[in-house]
Amino acid sequence: RERLSVCSKLCYAVGGAPYQITGCALGFFLQIYLLDVAQLDPFYASIILFVGRAWDAVTDPMVGFFISKTSWTRFGRLMPWIIFSTPFAVISYFLIWFVPDISSGQVMWYLVFYCIFQTLVTCFHVPYSALTMFISREQSERDSATAYRMTVEVLGTVLGTAIQGQIVGNVVTPCIESPLFIGKINSSVSMEELNMTRDTGSLTDTRNAYMIAAGVIGGLYILCAVILSVGVREKRESSELQSDEPVSFFQGLKLVMNHGAYIKLIAGFLFTSLAFMLLEGNFALFCTYTLGFRNEFQNILLAIMLSATLTIPLWQWFLTRFGKKTAVYVGISSAIPFLIMVAVLDSNLVVTYIVAVAAGISVAAAFLLPWSMLPDVIDDFKLQHPDSCGHEAIFFSFYVFFTKFASGVSLGISTLSLDFAGYQTRGCSQPSEVNFTLKMLVSAVPVGLILLGLLLFKLYPIDEEKRRKNKKALQDLREESNSSSESDNTELASIV
Repeated sequence: RERLSVCSKLCYAVGGAPYQITGCALGFFLQIYLLDVAQLDPFYASIILFVGRAWDAVTDPMVGFFISKTSWTRFGRLMPWIIFSTPFAVISYFLIWFVPDISSGQVMWYLVFYCIFQTLVTCFHVPYSALTMFISREQSERDSATAYRMTVEVLGTVLGTAIQGQIVGNVVTPCIESPLFIGKINSSVSMEELNMTRDTGSLTDTRNAYMIAAGVIGGLYILCAVILSVGVREKRESSELQSDEPVSFFQGLKLVMNHGAYIKLIAGFLFTSLAFMLLEGNFALFCTYTLGFRNEFQNILLAIMLSATLTIPLWQWFLTRFGKKTAVYVGISSAIPFLIMVAVLDSNLVVTYIVAVAAGISVAAAFLLPWSMLPDVIDDFKLQHPDSCGHEAIFFSFYVFFTKFASGVSLGISTLSLDFAGYQTRGCSQPSEVNFTLKMLVSAVPVGLILLGLLLFKLYPIDEEKRRKNKKALQDLREESNSSSESDNTELASIV
């Protein structure tokens, strides 16, 4: 058996942190940053969020296409993409959190640099995801490395939440009282002028805090990329050693999209992933305005991510003991009662923390299971198409494409719905319609999406018995390939 060392697994796992650290910071904080710090209109903020996520989705199959056309180098086929995209990604990420001193054109600034960063981080993450298939041929070793990776990735979300939340949370972001409150004061004009003068100075501190957090996260991004490139060796499949010619992307895409197990896996996880992304995008606003925990929301987010990190090993044990499909049903459905509870019960800080810890357990399952099950689908594909190889990047990139595009649509619609409900930029409080909309976005809609995803997941055909049969069949194919290769070498040696 081909075993991976713990050091190799750790170096591989560390490579997953940059995507999660930056993605978590953007997912939890970009919406509230655009609305209350950059002071953009909710309509334009919704355009930035939708177009950025949609473009991010489009870049995944594009990068998958170019990777499939890339020839092997002495560093591998995937690793050069990771190495060369890193410095430019860090620069563009920092510029997302910078407020330009221009009276017009802010919308284009954030839209351009958000799209550039999403393109560059895709050039990192798609080859990194496909690297799963090239660190080992053993299914159990890939599953083990995936568990390491998911643990580090969820730890990355903790770091992203902690760095961004604690640095920004230590600065009080000013808010503006509603016009009704100001109207009750006799000297309303002078009071408003006083508020604006004080707010400008405080808002500068908030903007500086966002840039400091971006600098720290950018440094971690570079460090993780260096560890990955130094500590992991990309291995070629034996079936690919016969030819260096790049595979046909469109032919491979047609084969992949006709593979039933892959389509059913995407259909199931599309809606469950969308539920958690919708919750992620609106949770900061929900804690700040609906629950009234303006100075606590970063700690609540941290509780969710810490709980998720600590329970990843539990879910890895659970899926090896009871099977991956069972883990999907138990793990993801466990979030439903707590999502309902946080919307129904009155605002209570202790209850909110309990719900946050419980929700983190379900978040861990949602993180681990898709990436643990995609290699099973690829193995099933290889058995059905033994002569077609090199399509791993297509599997991973199109899975990410569908989830990102759907999340872009959902975030755009959710921000627009807040605009229609009467969201007040930098308001100390929000109208009741906005609070009701936020409850729907973090409770009712995610619960419905989770139920729909679990219902669709019943169609997924690869259970534990099917997975064991595929593993045995692949081992037989490799042994047959190795024995035929050895006989050819022996024959050549006798001729010589």
